[in-house]
Amino acid sequence: MPTFTRSAIAVTASLLLCSAGLSAAGQAEVTSHETSASSRYFEAEDIFALEYASDVQISPDGSKIVYVRASNDIMTDSTATSLWLLDVKTGQQLPLFADEFNYSQPRWAANSNQLAFISDRSGSRQIHLHWLAENKTAQLSTLRSSPTNLIWSADGKQLAFTMNVAAREAQMKQLVKKVKKPNGAKWSESAIVLDRARYQADGQGFLKPEFRHIFILPATGGTARQLTQGDVNYGSDLSFTPDSKALVFSANLDPEWEFQPRDSNLYKLDLATEQLTALTTMPGTESAPVFSPDGKQLAFLWQNNALVPYSNSKLKILTLKDNNISDVAADFDRSIQSPNWLSNSSFVVQYDDRGQRKLATLTTKGKLTELTASLGGVSQPQPYLSGSYSVAANGVIAYTHGTSQRPSDVAVVQKGKSTVLTALNEDLLGHKKLAQVHEITYKSSFDGEEIQGWYMTPPDFDPTKKYPLLLEIHGGPHLAYGAQWSAEMQRYAKEGYVVFYDNHRGSSSYGERFALLLQNKYSSPEDYADHDSGVNAMLKLGFIDENNLFIGGGSAGGIATAYAIGLTNRYKAAAVVKPIINWLSKVLTGDSYLYQTFHQFPGVPWENVEHYWQRSPLSLVGNVQTPTILITGENDRRTPISESEQFYQALKIRRIDTTLVRIPGSPHGISNRPSRMIEKVEYMLAWFEKYRTPSN
Repeated sequence: MPTFTRSAIAVTASLLLCSAGLSAAGQAEVTSHETSASSRYFEAEDIFALEYASDVQISPDGSKIVYVRASNDIMTDSTATSLWLLDVKTGQQLPLFADEFNYSQPRWAANSNQLAFISDRSGSRQIHLHWLAENKTAQLSTLRSSPTNLIWSADGKQLAFTMNVAAREAQMKQLVKKVKKPNGAKWSESAIVLDRARYQADGQGFLKPEFRHIFILPATGGTARQLTQGDVNYGSDLSFTPDSKALVFSANLDPEWEFQPRDSNLYKLDLATEQLTALTTMPGTESAPVFSPDGKQLAFLWQNNALVPYSNSKLKILTLKDNNISDVAADFDRSIQSPNWLSNSSFVVQYDDRGQRKLATLTTKGKLTELTASLGGVSQPQPYLSGSYSVAANGVIAYTHGTSQRPSDVAVVQKGKSTVLTALNEDLLGHKKLAQVHEITYKSSFDGEEIQGWYMTPPDFDPTKKYPLLLEIHGGPHLAYGAQWSAEMQRYAKEGYVVFYDNHRGSSSYGERFALLLQNKYSSPEDYADHDSGVNAMLKLGFIDENNLFIGGGSAGGIATAYAIGLTNRYKAAAVVKPIINWLSKVLTGDSYLYQTFHQFPGVPWENVEHYWQRSPLSLVGNVQTPTILITGENDRRTPISESEQFYQALKIRRIDTTLVRIPGSPHGISNRPSRMIEKVEYMLAWFEKYRTPSN
């Protein structure tokens, strides 16, 4: 297997870790790490040199794979994306588009010779087309906004996509009398006027008055035609009918759509007449429509709209002849995702099961046959389940392959055998000693529920010695960790910590019952019991120093961490990352209030004050004795930084040692840039080292 060298394999970086809180105890001296080329361990600067594969797309004839290759750039502190081409038979890899521009959404035409993609080659994100045999590329679009959800028609003559379109200004802005500004005058910026229920989104800030609409564009280039209108968002799940004369998509066209976060139907849009026909009208969310090879059936995913925080996605089939809807594997207690027809009577699907993302075949009669459990590696900071796949007409499947030791590579499944085709990080990681991941299961002290977890042992681990333990709690809360690559946890382990993480009650990949054990208990003594029991199970292994226990987590994990230190004093120090501290204030300031208020809580806060307060870590702050560092992005709209500030001020009033680390310009995903990921990890390590004592 060939090894491919990244653009910069030896980078050196150092971080000055100082803040008011850390300096008060004596600023730690931080020296520059060894270069990534010479160190035998995973250092902070190695994060800049990581690469990973995503959006793997196999050609319809199964002969070639194009994928997005992501590489971090130390000079711009960003992740660049290029397109690479793989020969399935030989494994030969070639750069298709690898330059100073960014590339995404590669999509094959049915002839396996044309490849559409989106790139900023022209200065803005536009649709391009590449002819492989002729080695020619053309820009097809000149759009005002960024296109997304790109797909081909079956006849290869058209491309469909979605794009945001400007809508009316807020009504008040239209009514207010305007005063003309004199030429050359310098006035303050105009007021921002908001009048929609969904007015903000993390990572986007205050939403512009615009809506997502559907367009088609000739594959020969020309003018894109807008097919939908109005002040609603048309679906991201686009599918051409087999005759290429219509589009099927998911959308909620109800006037009250903003207040229905888990409702949408499937619609068919005739391209010639622009006539819209509802194909489904079920309560809940219908999405991911895909036509069977013979065009007689339409498969889709359905999720109910019950006022609960979690429900499985189910696979259903609409028979187009009589509009009958039937279930596939109705009793399967996992959430089915990304269905693709393999034949007129079978599918390829992906699903999460006990901390693994799996690929399987599924017949229309409900028979499930696992193909591989090694999807993953796309999530870089933490070991979340991730990954995707695509399938060719001949049944060959390309997918992102991940392990606990490597980020995602490209792999194929053919004739029941899985083969990894790339080794994107072998040059960086092949010579390094990495933390090893081990599985552990145990019973929760709360009710005996079995909990699955993992622990990472440091490089050069010696089971006869004692090591400090870091309990790291995942977000969501309805997500899942697994034995996957984690740059952040590799760093903790390299610095001498055994890192323990679990899929506590509420985690996905264990079925609906397990996920709903956290219903109306987010956070609670119940989920802390799951973590606490895991720490006790780790202590029984004999190599954990019971006097050096640490705790941390982000988002839902930050909430759980803040709640935990209000229940116990067993941890030497805590890292509370992008948390919610006071649900009474958060639920009406964060961007997820339209969903969260009714699906994660029994109702609005002013009618359920006691319940919201009981779930809030601030209600327990009077018990906290644990030194705590808080880390949050200043532009976070999912868990606003005002939440961290409340905890910080409360702990300061109580004279508990605490430091607030604010990440300028960062939304909720504070590890979305390499330097931010490094800063987050190194601040946490510095805080823990401040309170870590020598082990016996």
